[in-house]
Amino acid sequence: MKNRIGPLLTYIYLLAFLVFLYAPVLAMMAMSFNRSPLYALPIQLDLRWFRALMNNKRLIQATGNSIVLALANMATATVIGTSASLALARYQFKAKKVLSVLLVPPIAIPWLILAVSMLLFFQLLGLGRSLSSMYVAHVAVSLPYAILVITARLAGSDSSLEEAAMSLGANPVITFLRITFPLMLPGVLAAALFSFTVSFDNFAISYFLAPPGVSTLPVEIYSAIRKGFTPEINAIATITFAVSMIMVLMADRLVRFD
Repeated sequence: MKNRIGPLLTYIYLLAFLVFLYAPVLAMMAMSFNRSPLYALPIQLDLRWFRALMNNKRLIQATGNSIVLALANMATATVIGTSASLALARYQFKAKKVLSVLLVPPIAIPWLILAVSMLLFFQLLGLGRSLSSMYVAHVAVSLPYAILVITARLAGSDSSLEEAAMSLGANPVITFLRITFPLMLPGVLAAALFSFTVSFDNFAISYFLAPPGVSTLPVEIYSAIRKGFTPEINAIATITFAVSMIMVLMADRLVRFD
């Protein structure tokens, strides 16, 4: 009997945690399909807020800005992360352990603190709040995730295949293209998805570094809520949550490599 109480309490705790975490999100998604603008119950299913969203130019423009920024960040973070991961996983140098340790703090430090420090840093450089500052900051935040994911993939692959290819006459470029890169490709794809999601959902850095007149989706949602909440926010939040969850699940599937 005692052996059953422990697992049962664990399941109850996990269930309560999941309900606490996802219940507000599910409520928001349900209200995005509710015809009433005042959240009247019972819910009357309607797509009116999704149709209204199509006419909201500010939200659509902010979504486009977020997608462009996330794609640029994804490309840069993935390329740099691939190169850095290859160096950390396949080569030995003095600063290797130090660099590996320094990858962790940017993930643990709250984004609000990072955003404020980056704003001060770019002010000292004379860049201030600009598109280039926001882009560089997004890459800096996403890069540790990309490096850790790709490095984990390389650490789990067999380097003897690369050594065998080079011993048979393949040069480093051919070895990388035909052996190393196919081995690390799932990690590269997972890193790209993580980088896109981290950038697309980021609020703090975009809020502090975006130039006047430019807004990303998280910032626009925050501004809309301050001015007066409308159910259109529920609609765009539902779409964003669904897309983000799909990308995270795809990345998780690639990281598991099974």
